[in-house]
Amino acid sequence: MKRGNLGRYALPDSPGVYFFKKGKNILYVGKAASLRDRVRSYFSKDLVEARSPAIAGMVETANTLSWQATDSVLEALILEANLIKHHEPPFNTEQKDNKSWNYVVITKEDFPRILLVRGRELFQNWKKSDVRHVFGPYPHGGQLKEALKMVRRIFPYRDSCTPGIGKPCFNRQIGLCPGVCSGDVTREEYLQTVRSIQELFSGNFKGLKRRLAREMKAAAKREDFEKAEEFRRQVSALEHIRDVSLIKENKISTGGGTRIEAFDVAHTAGTETVAVMTVVSNGEPIKAAYRKFKIRTVGNNDVAALKEALSRRLNHAEWPLPRVFAIDGGKAQVRAAERVLQGAGVIIPVVGVVKNQFHKPERLIGDERTIQAYEKDILLANNEAHRFGITWHQKRLRRKSYS
Repeated sequence: MKRGNLGRYALPDSPGVYFFKKGKNILYVGKAASLRDRVRSYFSKDLVEARSPAIAGMVETANTLSWQATDSVLEALILEANLIKHHEPPFNTEQKDNKSWNYVVITKEDFPRILLVRGRELFQNWKKSDVRHVFGPYPHGGQLKEALKMVRRIFPYRDSCTPGIGKPCFNRQIGLCPGVCSGDVTREEYLQTVRSIQELFSGNFKGLKRRLAREMKAAAKREDFEKAEEFRRQVSALEHIRDVSLIKENKISTGGGTRIEAFDVAHTAGTETVAVMTVVSNGEPIKAAYRKFKIRTVGNNDVAALKEALSRRLNHAEWPLPRVFAIDGGKAQVRAAERVLQGAGVIIPVVGVVKNQFHKPERLIGDERTIQAYEKDILLANNEAHRFGITWHQKRLRRKSYS
């Protein structure tokens, strides 16, 4: 296609998939957050540098262009994979061999797991008898991982926990597992969730929403209002998908929304004491906003280290303030944090995450309304802070041992 030919196509500024064709033959399928902007990029002067010689040759070979708009980028991502599988366009399949693609696998178990599996592992190590459904191939592993996070918030599923052990896994505590481990969901109820996930990855968005809406009305009619509310939430989530994280061209803001900041302190007998801050906004870890604090004034004193880290954080007026401060610890840590905030004239709730002997969350302390409203995000932010702090502390210890 020549650059001038693009003018006859009025592509919308909306998500969707696009097709480069030669006659009726589809040469290449792609997805976009903005069909208009993405397709225009194929006609830039530096196409070879930006893409590849093969793609530049494909554009030259193609003589027509078509597209299909979607309601969201998530829908475009799934549609792209289904179209690649169906049509096997030469300029998609020649870019990668099957072993490099990514797939969504639903296992054949009483309580199926939903997993992201690399083609190499799927074709070499999995038996057909172990697999209930396979969806893909997906060209972009990172974006598929983000898509699965999004789907899991709408339809919580099992990926690793052991069914029926009687104890909730961490994902259950933050609402990403329906309670397969703790016995809070029956096999029949869970298989309905799996059915919804299958419909979604099959590309049947409209049919899925219609079925959930029918089930919502049926549940309300039989006065099962808790179930009706769950269906209503799922329908609403599907209609208002926030899928900016699926597109590399867009950046997630580090502020706004229900921003939760979590703080944790790490040291070994008072040596190499560090503190970290992690951020969760609207259920998503915002890793670009994570911060590290090398503690300068104290050693083996978690409360004093926390006060120093929080004081230094409040000196950064350019960082947006959160809705909640989550502190790893009990009453002593919470009171210390509250005193720091009072001294700075900041009125924001502080919630403490109290751990058991295995360093697992046991209970939350602080304002009850705040805990009820943000419990999942508080636990996620706290877990991220513990992981982030331990990783940084151990790295510092290793450096010290080699010096």
